Amino acid sequence: MSPTTVAKGMREIRSGDTAGPGRVRRPGGGRPKLIETDLTLVKDLEALVGDEARGDPESPLLWTAKSVRMLAGALREKGHRVSHETVAKLLRGLGYSLQSNRKTLEGASHPDRDAQFRHVNQAVAAAHAAGQPAVSVDTKKKELIGDFKNAGREWRPKGRPVEVRTKDFKDKQLGKVNPYGIYDLALDEGYVSVGIDADTAQFAVQSIRSWWQHLGEHRYPGATTLTITADCGGSNGNRLRLWKTELQRLADETGLQIEVCHFPPGTSKWNKAA
Repeated sequence: MSPTTVAKGMREIRSGDTAGPGRVRRPGGGRPKLIETDLTLVKDLEALVGDEARGDPESPLLWTAKSVRMLAGALREKGHRVSHETVAKLLRGLGYSLQSNRKTLEGASHPDRDAQFRHVNQAVAAAHAAGQPAVSVDTKKKELIGDFKNAGREWRPKGRPVEVRTKDFKDKQLGKVNPYGIYDLALDEGYVSVGIDADTAQFAVQSIRSWWQHLGEHRYPGATTLTITADCGGSNGNRLRLWKTELQRLADETGLQIEVCHFPPGTSKWNKAA
């Protein structure tokens, strides 16, 4: 210890001065806060993380790279002497937190949107009351075929994970598959038809035909109608002429009167929670 520090301490003891209850040094001791000596630090930090910087080509950071280390590096390039730990403390002090995107923004709502949903609900309820089948159809996410990485984990011997490809490029030999789902609204059961070609209206109706042949006609032997609910896009779009033509062929084959209820635009799913 320095003799000067010892002598200073002896003088403080003899004077009887104390730091005060709960303190180890007098007020004003220690290194001043960085924001007190660097007056533009907070302003420059807020400019980096503010919403107005998102997507701006002149911004030094994009929203995908806003880690505290990247922020500290950008601040140092501006002449600030700051560490990533200090950046994290400053952000918390400014009311920032780590957050992911949240799907809340929707397009414009049609004034008859509620009436459309009520009509769909009434059509399905009427089919159920009459003992007639009602299904919801939709194309599911297209999947790559091959040894590609998939979400989730499974129990395996330690240190021996399943090895998969590093890049998710489509295999030219195996390609992709198109799962098309048919959901029985009354029985709360799903049926998936997997196609290896394009997701067309012919494939969509063939999937419904397959469901009817394998499950539908056995579970609803006296059925005379089939109610289908669907979104307005993809292979079962409300403006797709081929979708209507193929459904007519299915109706001719089965003798069923087919009624299709499309959800309002921008609505992709409307199945009850399990």
